[in-house]
Amino acid sequence: MARVVVVTGCTTGGIGFALCEEFARHGCKVYATSRRIETIGDFSSPTIEKLSLDVTSDESAARAIQKVIDAEGRVDVLVNNAGTIAPGPILEQSIDYVKKVLDTNTVSILRVSKEVMPHMVNRQSGLIVNIGSIVGDVPTPWNGLYSASKAAVVSISEVMAMELQPFNIQVLHVAPGGVKSNIAANASNFRLVEESLYAEYLPDILRRINTSQATESMANEEFARQVVGKALRKKQSFYTYFTLGSNSFTFKVFKWLPRVWVLRFLWKMYSKKA
Repeated sequence: MARVVVVTGCTTGGIGFALCEEFARHGCKVYATSRRIETIGDFSSPTIEKLSLDVTSDESAARAIQKVIDAEGRVDVLVNNAGTIAPGPILEQSIDYVKKVLDTNTVSILRVSKEVMPHMVNRQSGLIVNIGSIVGDVPTPWNGLYSASKAAVVSISEVMAMELQPFNIQVLHVAPGGVKSNIAANASNFRLVEESLYAEYLPDILRRINTSQATESMANEEFARQVVGKALRKKQSFYTYFTLGSNSFTFKVFKWLPRVWVLRFLWKMYSKKA
């Protein structure tokens, strides 16, 4: 029986889109979701259906998951991938914007998982995949809000894994490094606030925005191949942490080094004031 997969944040050119293609290649029935369906391009597989799902709306999440349940009777795999970049000095971002980013990157994981959980519990089976980031483990300057939102995702994944054990539901936390996608393009018009204290650092901020899209960044098709391979393993641990993409090994090492040294190193790296 084909596994039923729901993926959030499937805009064309992003890793969500690539994940849908890869799950379908493995014979899964896939529901590719986005707030606006028109942002999702055409897929190569007829087993992928497009579905509207705004991860910042309780009503939209409930409606979308119920549509999948009505059609398929179950959700075997939920991939919480939707997210937004949030560059800039952390104390110069408006509180309204902070709330919006945290809702999109962090609260949304709880929102959509809450809709899927009862159905997985009823079947005593399921996998929830949360897409975090290496900067959720070690933050960088000019990306603090995004780093904070993804740091929270790490804790959410770990607690979910513990609390879902009684129901045979597994959690896979994915921490990507540099992966080719459209995420940096979403910040292509970045501007500092008027009279910013950090005007001289603007070149550094722009360089930080584009770091994940460097030449050595992993192709999103390869990212999808490896993540789907982990997700569809026959034997799953109740919790798996998986990191991949450019700089992922470096950040893994950073986690073991003295924190103050790491923070100083990262500040020097992104404060050249070119």
